[in-house]
Amino acid sequence: MYQKDFLEQVRTQLTVTEDPAKLRERTFATSSGIPLKNSYTPADLADFDPLKDLGAPGKYPFTRHVQPSGYRGRLWTMRQYAGFATAEESNARYRYLLEQGTTGLSVAFDLPTQIGMDPDHAMALGEVGKVGVSISSIHDMRRLFQDIPLDKVSTSMTINAPAAVLLALYLAVAEEQGVSWKQVSGTIQNDILKEYMARGTYIFPPRQSLRLITDIFAFCAEQVPNWNTISISGYHIREAGCTAAQEIAFTLGDGIAYVQAALDAGLKLEAFAPRLSFFFNAHNQFFEEVAKFRAARRLWARIMKERFKTTDAKSQMLRFHTQTAGSTLTAQQPDNNIVRTAVQAMAAVCGGTQSLHTNSRDEALALPTEVSARIALRTQQILAYESRVADVVDPFAGSYLIESLTDELEARASALLAKVDELGGMVSAIERGFPQREIQNAAYAYQKAVEQGEQVVVGVNRFTVTGETMPELLRVDESLGAQRRAEIAKVRAVRDQAAVDARLAALRAAATGTENLMPLIVAAVKAEATIGEICDTLRAEFGEYQEQLVF
Repeated sequence: MYQKDFLEQVRTQLTVTEDPAKLRERTFATSSGIPLKNSYTPADLADFDPLKDLGAPGKYPFTRHVQPSGYRGRLWTMRQYAGFATAEESNARYRYLLEQGTTGLSVAFDLPTQIGMDPDHAMALGEVGKVGVSISSIHDMRRLFQDIPLDKVSTSMTINAPAAVLLALYLAVAEEQGVSWKQVSGTIQNDILKEYMARGTYIFPPRQSLRLITDIFAFCAEQVPNWNTISISGYHIREAGCTAAQEIAFTLGDGIAYVQAALDAGLKLEAFAPRLSFFFNAHNQFFEEVAKFRAARRLWARIMKERFKTTDAKSQMLRFHTQTAGSTLTAQQPDNNIVRTAVQAMAAVCGGTQSLHTNSRDEALALPTEVSARIALRTQQILAYESRVADVVDPFAGSYLIESLTDELEARASALLAKVDELGGMVSAIERGFPQREIQNAAYAYQKAVEQGEQVVVGVNRFTVTGETMPELLRVDESLGAQRRAEIAKVRAVRDQAAVDARLAALRAAATGTENLMPLIVAAVKAEATIGEICDTLRAEFGEYQEQLVF
């Protein structure tokens, strides 16, 4: 990009020498350990090629954006994550958010639902409706989306191990509304690999889980063409404590594993790859986060072109949703979280996200109240309509710092991916504990820095106050568990049990072979089989994954 003599002049004339004794910190570095200089110059981009590495918005390698006009044509989807207690209460929250201007729904499910258990399961005791909405049967799904037209609203569902069952329930309810499956749009998270390395809501062993995922790919390619069949999630990996570079590497490593599994199952790349989506965290270090999104987009385009040999632009695009960082929220001085969320949301927007959720100020203490959820949504709306940051595509392009960080993050993520390849791919790497150790080591280093005061957390280890008054919090009624147990008993008492048994028997028989399981799961939910019953049927055939502790 620059001539050698010019770069030498820059190095000679623009290099700043600092007195270490006068600096407020001994070293300056990003979360990924990338040293930060006093200032950046063209010398930091000596090998940078704007045509090869940057390109135009909407063009390979998509560093700048997946759309030529960025947000000038259409703003990102403002998709507030919500769900708690009963289907009726969550439905009321969704309709409230839609009235307040949210442009997409995002469903949070309670822990029993996430691990494929009905509310009357012994292990569900005390967890029903606590961290999301309790869903067990088609009756619950009907109430969850009552008066919400599924041909008009895009819905994201944060569900992984039982993703096939929740998708089947959603499609069955859409059908009852008279909505064609070809009209529904949305996303299921459906990313099981990150559960084994970071989150823990798995059911089946990895290879059986991948079979369910590729069944969904194939089914939706034919039946539900506007559905994003997976949201490959670095969010939870980052929440577990990894760095920005690790978030890129392990997320894209999971993506590579899903693409390869689908190809091995006989699917054509262009039939499913354009519907892959990703899910990233927006953390506190603003410049690194902007660079992270750009590096991930460029690296995925190169992976799809060079490793999987696709020239299809839609298959090369990394489209992603972003959520601000829950792990950065503090119970102390919770109003500070509004500022943290705003900074993180701006990084996501400047990095080119397609969809955004902003966390609420009280989420370190409880599920958000309506007031807190409204403030979080208003944060997005102020960014969109008042800040004007959405008016220019990739506003930091050409910045010596941002381009340098983008290059370095891509290089570090590529090195980690090479290690994953050496271990035989992401499934084998997880089985051998490699990403788990990397994440644990990064989390330990960060926590140690906080405890030693090297990493400042405002209101926690510096600028603290005493005698805080806690805000009003959302509380889930403790009687909900008993209510839901009674409801599920009523469903079982009045349904056609013979039809349920027949559908579940057919599902188990198919699970022993290679038949696509999605049509059988759809038939089971229509017969009023519950999530727990369907997952138990598959448990009986596939077995359950047992976590391997990694030290």
